[in-house]
Parts: sequence; structure tokens; C-alpha cells
Amino acid sequence: MFIPLLFVLLGFCALAIDLGMIYNRKAELNGIAKSVALAAARELNGTQAGVTAALTKADAAARRLTYQYGSPMIWNEAAITFGTSPSPTGDWIDATTAKSTPAGRYYAKVDTSALDPAVGTVDTFFIQILSDYTATSAISDRAVAGRGSVNVTPLAICAMSPVPRGARTNPGPPITVELVEFGFRRGVNYDLMQLNPNATTPANFVVDPVFPPGATGASTHTSAAAVGPFVCTGTMWMPRVTGGSIRVSGPFPLSDLYRQLNSRFDQYENNLCKANGSPPDFNVKIYEAATAVSWMSPAPTAQVADPSTTGARLQTVLDLPAPPGGAKFGPLWSYARAAKYAATEPPAGDATFLVSDWTSLYGASPTASGYPTGATNTPYLMTSGSNYGVPGATHLAISKENRRVLNVPLLSCPIATGDGVSADVLAVGKFFMTIPATATSVYAEFGGIIPEKSLSGPVELYP
Repeated sequence: MFIPLLFVLLGFCALAIDLGMIYNRKAELNGIAKSVALAAARELNGTQAGVTAALTKADAAARRLTYQYGSPMIWNEAAITFGTSPSPTGDWIDATTAKSTPAGRYYAKVDTSALDPAVGTVDTFFIQILSDYTATSAISDRAVAGRGSVNVTPLAICAMSPVPRGARTNPGPPITVELVEFGFRRGVNYDLMQLNPNATTPANFVVDPVFPPGATGASTHTSAAAVGPFVCTGTMWMPRVTGGSIRVSGPFPLSDLYRQLNSRFDQYENNLCKANGSPPDFNVKIYEAATAVSWMSPAPTAQVADPSTTGARLQTVLDLPAPPGGAKFGPLWSYARAAKYAATEPPAGDATFLVSDWTSLYGASPTASGYPTGATNTPYLMTSGSNYGVPGATHLAISKENRRVLNVPLLSCPIATGDGVSADVLAVGKFFMTIPATATSVYAEFGGIIPEKSLSGPVELYP
């Protein structure tokens, strides 16, 4: 009995060895596909340069990997394709085609079956005794990766100017040249619901938070019920907002969504937002004009500067070449300081003005009194004192910096009226909420343009 059982046991051992090699190769190829797909997807931005960078990163990632217990990886560009959706059966195109049509290509798929056959071939030692067909085993795997979200709020407004970096000459004295980005001045408070560069009526929009640029979209996606959770988190389920036209509907249904915006102030009325997914800011101080803007003298009497319809456009008097005397100003520099003009952004970032420059920037009144010391400090950055407000004890541990900053798409206007209409994003602006939103207003200070790449959510693997 022992002799025949010995052959059976040896057979099982041999089978285990061969199956172990096959399993190990499958695991190696799985890791290769995932690593290369993730490396490539991080570079995709809807442009030819992004596809080129993705191919470079894919090649570099593959060359760092090994297979068959240490054999150097043999990479082939044919193994990677690019698509507009993460569906494995979607519209996937090769690298050459992707370079010529990069728009909307935010996903990378790696299929190891397109690599050199040696990478996926396992020579068996014992199973081949059963049949010649089992002498070798061909193994492959695939992975799909891409960015699944972008940290941009589905509230869009018009860019007040198409110029990314304009120069504003303030008469002073002394004369100062200030940076203006797409028509906005850093450190100035705006009501995002009361702006329009092309008419005297407000223009604001809700963004389809699901369909990426270039997709058709659906009007139901811009309803208040559908958009509410995205307003809570300040994110959208798309890889980018540029690289193609997005879908918007106007106006933004603020009366239904202002409570979701106010979760940033540790306000969770009606449980419309959940703190774990939409935590409060680390500083929830409400900078209300006349009562809580201690760094301005005299204290502002309005939350934003006086409106102006000069030039048949809806703006503030601070956007005029020469604001009229006696005009009301809102809070200034609660989050960001005014920036000095440079044709291109310096490597270290734009230089900013000092509070001693207020007279040159804004006229004789108001003046800075009790403003935080230091060349870069602002009231928001304080962690104690009258400019700081601590969240409730329940949510203090999960509070985050810059949650009060709304990353808002700046659109090329005018835009057609209707639901789910096409719109192009020129840039994403940072707008700091100075006070909680109301059913009619969102008061926020412009903090500059932020590179979209820094707003992308994590690169994810898809089934």
C-alpha cells in the first residue's frame, strides 16, 4: 500500500510545485499591471503632453520591476492603452492614437498579454508528463487606473476676465502694480452670487459632478438632491474639470444647498452633511463685518464692497480702475494678501504686499489696525485670539485646514441658458468663505488660482 501511495504523494508534490510557479507568475504580472497603470494614470491630464508623460512614467515603472524570480522586466508600449472611462470594455486606444486625440483620456489600462511572450510563459516540470499541451502555461493580467475625483466644488461662476495674469495699476500714492487673475483681486471679498462680466444680472451655475469633460451628461445630475453630497465634500466624481467642455445648469440652487456649504463652519443642520466625510475647518471663526473684523479700521459696514454695474457688468467697486470715494469695503485680507504683478509666476510664488501698502491699494480708508504680524500671516492662520474659532469638541479631532476654501471653476462666459449646457473652464479659483452662506449669498474672499493638478483626488484602481 505504501509504494502506490508514495507515487500519489510525489505526484501531488510535483503538481504543487508547478501550480505554485503559475500562481507566483500570475501574482507578479498582477503587480506589474497595477504598478504601471497607476504610474501612467497620475500623469494624464487630457493633453498630448500628459499622454507623453504617462508613457515615460509607465516605461520607468516597468523597468524597476522583475518577473520569474528576478528576471528584468521586458516592457512594450503596446501593453498600455488609454480610455475615457474605466470600463474594461470601453473605448481604449493605443499610445499613438491617444497622442493625437488626448482629450478626455484620463484612464490607463495595462494588459500584460501584449508584452514579450517570455514574460507570461511558465515552463512546467511535472504537469507536462500528463500531456504535451501542459508543457507551458501562458499567464497574463490587466489593470485599469485613473483619477476618480477632483477636489472642486460643483459651484461655478464666470471668470470676470479671460486674462490669467493681468496688471492693475493703483494710483496710490505711491503707485503699486497689483496682480489680477481672471479679473479677481486677491484678498478682496466677493458675493459669488452677484457677479457677471457680460451683463448686470447675476450668472452662476451648478456643475454636473459625475460626467467628466467631453461627456454628454444628464440634466438630473444637476438637481439639488443629486448635487448636495458633492457640495458637502467639495469634490466631484470626475478626474478633471478642464481638457473638454463640462455640463452646467443655471442658476446655482443656493436656497437648497447653502446649508451644505456651511458644514465647513461646523454647522450640520438637518444632517444634510456628515462630519466624517465633510469635516469642519480647523478655524470656524465667522468674520462678520462690523463685529468680527478686528484688523480693519474703521470696521467694514458691509460684507462685500459696494456693487457696480459700470460698463454693463455686475462687479464690485473694488474692481473699477478707481473706486469712488466713500465706497463701502468688505473684509480685506482675512485669508490671502494682495499679490504683486509679475508676467509669469515666480518659482517661489507671487510676492505679496504688506499691510503698510493698504493706502496705495485701497485709498485712504480703511487702514490695517491690529493685523497679524509677519510677512505671510493672515487672520485665518491664527490658532488663538479673536481671529480664531475652535470647532466643537465632537469634531475638533477631524477638522481640516482650508475646508472653508471653495475651489470654484471659472467659466468662459457668456454661456447658453438651460440645463446641462456646455461650458469651458478657464481655471479654478480659491474662494475663502468669510461667513456662512445664506439662501441668497456666498461671501468669499479670492485667494488666487490653484493648479488643477494639485486638486486631483487619488489615482485609483478599477475592477
